Amino acid sequence: MQLSTFARSDENISRLGFGAMGLDGIFGKQDDDAMIRSILYSLENGVNFIDTARVYGRSEEIIGKALKEWKGERPFIATKAAASATPHSLPGAGFHFPAPVDTAYPQGSIRASVEKSLQQMDIDAIDLIQLHIYWPQWDSSDYWMEELLRLKEEGKVRYIGVSLPDHRHDHAIPLVRAGVIDSVQTVINIFDSVALDCLVPICHEHQVAVIARVILDEGGLTGFLKEDTVFPSTDYRYNYFDCLPRHVYLEKVERLRRYIPQYAETLTELAIKFVLHHPGVTVAISSMQVKEYAAQNIEASRKAPLPDDIFETMKIRERWIRHFYHARRHL
Repeated sequence: MQLSTFARSDENISRLGFGAMGLDGIFGKQDDDAMIRSILYSLENGVNFIDTARVYGRSEEIIGKALKEWKGERPFIATKAAASATPHSLPGAGFHFPAPVDTAYPQGSIRASVEKSLQQMDIDAIDLIQLHIYWPQWDSSDYWMEELLRLKEEGKVRYIGVSLPDHRHDHAIPLVRAGVIDSVQTVINIFDSVALDCLVPICHEHQVAVIARVILDEGGLTGFLKEDTVFPSTDYRYNYFDCLPRHVYLEKVERLRRYIPQYAETLTELAIKFVLHHPGVTVAISSMQVKEYAAQNIEASRKAPLPDDIFETMKIRERWIRHFYHARRHL
């Protein structure tokens, strides 16, 4: 397993992380025992970073059950403080367009979320607490940062960071340069590599960890999607791939097969190798609630890296930005 150093510390974490969003069944219902086995399998095979969130339903509860069964060294646990409901009637407020900080995170709400996370996972401290959403205009208020720092002083959290909404990759650059956060989480994948242009190099320069999410584009980059694939309305991917006629997405994925098998044996491997290529990406998280997925992703992360010239070619030629999250919310 590839390792990296987390932020300004001497702690080594796996460069492939266990994304725990799927533990609540939003990518299809799974048996609790099967999901716990997938967590344990990942830990046994070198994954030591788990990313979850207070709003991921039962995710923290299931992680807590897995930790009780795990006999090895405790993994690095990252979670996210739940943002409060916004007054906007439109879906996606806060995540897709700004909400006031005192609405998203009223005073005391971050602490309340942390306390609940500690209880759900039955742990003494959270390694990394992230704001689940962050907007730069919040910097004119300082109470939310003071709340994070106080939790750090009390030992309830060890590091603090922010998770960026949608494709707003450069939102956190002022925080990174100010040296007040330890990590930034954002979307990075073959289609959306914009964060590699500015955010990731600046984080690398300032020794701020970068957590890449959506590295398989909600599974689309694995090649599983077909023209007739149907998702139930309870699935997170319902409408996700359909902001354009689906054949457009499928054609974009099909273009990636030009790199197979010379540079990767599968599309999944290609996608993971692409995200891990930049040394500024500290950890790339992927939903691995299914043991089969975990095994595929772990195997891919162990393969030889892409040649530099192929990585650069892909970064330019295969970039394809579209607002799928917006479509998923509003179709």
